[in-house]
Amino acid sequence: MAMNPMEQFEVKPLIEAPLFAIGGHPIYFTNQALFMLIAVGVASLFLTLTVSKNRLVPSRGQSMAEISYEFVANMINSTMGHDGLKFLPLIFTIFVFVLFNNFLGLIPWTFTATSQIAITFTLSSFVILTMVVTGFMKQGLGFLKLFVPSAPWYLLILLVPIEVISFLTRPVSLAVRLFANMLAGHTLLAVFASFVVLMIGAGGIMYGVAVAPFVLIVCIYALEMLVAFLQAYVFAVLTCIYLNEAIHHANH
Repeated sequence: MAMNPMEQFEVKPLIEAPLFAIGGHPIYFTNQALFMLIAVGVASLFLTLTVSKNRLVPSRGQSMAEISYEFVANMINSTMGHDGLKFLPLIFTIFVFVLFNNFLGLIPWTFTATSQIAITFTLSSFVILTMVVTGFMKQGLGFLKLFVPSAPWYLLILLVPIEVISFLTRPVSLAVRLFANMLAGHTLLAVFASFVVLMIGAGGIMYGVAVAPFVLIVCIYALEMLVAFLQAYVFAVLTCIYLNEAIHHANH
């Protein structure tokens, strides 16, 4: 384990030669790209293989796949209504992608792609862009009512700019929420792991003292597993809420 807790977040090229260049900037195949591909591959294999036989009495894997599908479908139905089920493939894909990347990052010597602000901001920007496009397609210019709350006209001079700023910060807040939670939890694990290594290396009575940070690591790891699921859920449910505004805002 590296003594520098931030070293685990470094994006490093795995191949010296760049794959291609965009505007003169070389694009490399990095550890970040590798583990995102692994997460997508594992998720695809899991969802494909577990339901391929479609048993009448489902296996554990098939039950998990069906439960995850129903979980996302119920989340969409409760936040967006029946009309929102058309977004099930998109939201389910986002949920599974974030979830598998979060859990993959908990395996030692792996890389947590969702601890990178570039990844989470790209996801959140795509969500907001989808919301805007859907809003204008469903409501036309009526989508702009999103920025005009129900208030006396003289208050709208102040409230409309606030609503616009609030909307523009949505991709940032959505991205930072996921990125910061992953970053903080993994950093804390690395710090306590470094304590254990240093105490064992010191020898003597420090062997016994090393038990305390080791127990904390186990507890924090269990908490991080819960956080990994919760952050995928929060990202997906906020996506539902934003898309619901694009579909139904004019009716409320």
